[in-house]
Amino acid sequence: MRYLRSFQLSAKKMKACTIYPYNILANKRSEVLVFDTVTILYGTNGSGKSTLLNILAQKLGIPGAEPPKQGGSVDYFANYVNESQISFELDEVTNRDFNIPANSRYIKSEDILYEIKKIQQEAILREGYFYERGKLGETKAERSEHLETYEMKKSIDRLSFSQEKYSNGETAKHIYEDFIEPEGIYLLDEPEASLSPENQLKLVDFIADAARFLNCQFIIATHSPFLLGGLESTIYQLDLPGLHTCDWTSLENVQTYQRFFAKHSTSFNNAN
Repeated sequence: MRYLRSFQLSAKKMKACTIYPYNILANKRSEVLVFDTVTILYGTNGSGKSTLLNILAQKLGIPGAEPPKQGGSVDYFANYVNESQISFELDEVTNRDFNIPANSRYIKSEDILYEIKKIQQEAILREGYFYERGKLGETKAERSEHLETYEMKKSIDRLSFSQEKYSNGETAKHIYEDFIEPEGIYLLDEPEASLSPENQLKLVDFIADAARFLNCQFIIATHSPFLLGGLESTIYQLDLPGLHTCDWTSLENVQTYQRFFAKHSTSFNNAN
């Protein structure tokens, strides 16, 4: 499903080469991103992946968008957002441009890590709370009375389950599954963070199913060869001037993995 059709970056040229975000995207002025159901932004650190996602999130006005803090009297980031242009696909039912779906969200890797940390901290606080009650002389039965309310029991059960049954990566995968709902535009910034290769592949399947069956559209910034190669997508190589699409096998990050495994191919043959 496609709600967004394209996004044209600001055409403005700044005299000062250090003004963010103009400096990061200086070689992409007036360029146009044409979106697919799944669009991937690839590039090394500093190439503008996260910057582009944040600009797009600000333009859409969706949850998760966070304008960077800037000093001075001019909000250059807001200016860049205003100077950029976005277009939507046509809704065949109403014959009008799509509105931004209510379920849309910008999900950053640090958001997921924060959710994991929050779960862990709450679990620790819960255990510490009951330990302290025990030190005050309460019996186990008396302490269990605190679990009688439905909301507290539900919360503790959830936290306990997440803490005891899942690793950080498994918890992160479940958080993505909770955040991503039918009919939404989802901007994901390095979703592979905290995920093992196995869980990255599970996330690939989840994203593919959400795009195909749940009417979701994804714009993803990633280095992961599993996401790059596992998703049917349009990939933009941001390390180059302008905006150019490419095949995932041509990307340096992917080729580094390929060379590494080719170098150690005899070890895999011996292991088999």
